[in-house]
Amino acid sequence: MKGSLIIVGFFALGCLTGLFNIIPFNISETNISFYALCALMFSVGLSIGNDPQTIKNFRALNPRLIFLPVMTILGTLAGTALASMVLTHRTMAECMAVGSGFGYYSLSSIFITEYKGAELGTVALLSNITREIITLLAAPLLVRWFGNLAPISSGGATTMDTTLPIITRYSGQEFVVVSIFHGFVVDFSVPFLVTFFCSI
Repeated sequence: MKGSLIIVGFFALGCLTGLFNIIPFNISETNISFYALCALMFSVGLSIGNDPQTIKNFRALNPRLIFLPVMTILGTLAGTALASMVLTHRTMAECMAVGSGFGYYSLSSIFITEYKGAELGTVALLSNITREIITLLAAPLLVRWFGNLAPISSGGATTMDTTLPIITRYSGQEFVVVSIFHGFVVDFSVPFLVTFFCSI
């Protein structure tokens, strides 16, 4: 939990730094976040490469776990469809488009802004960031209450990058391959599902 709070603390610090223009140049116009993500993925790859057991775990992966990303997608879409009944000023398709971001806020919010306008695009951005932050903060509780697969499903598209270290820490090293596979499949579905629901 302490590690998750530190990560969220750095996110808040970044927001405040940008808000008050503490850094004199526009960091969004640079590739710093891309290089940071590359460094993170290199570190994860290094830990996987140093553990030959991971490859054995992949070969011994239960075929039923292939359905985990499918259930994440269906569960998220069902949840957003139910939420649309409360959010009467938004259509079910709009709510499902926001949910179809699955935590991939950079891509989904751009698509939604282009199709539905900046307001819904901002909602999508905040919704997907919130999903990632909840996964980062609640991973130990999700594992305790619902099992080792819960933070993977909660993380959505982020499980192969930003939430992977937290998932590895609390679910265990043996779930790294599952997490990466899950993130890849969910990530791949984002542009198709978002554009589909936006075009309805």
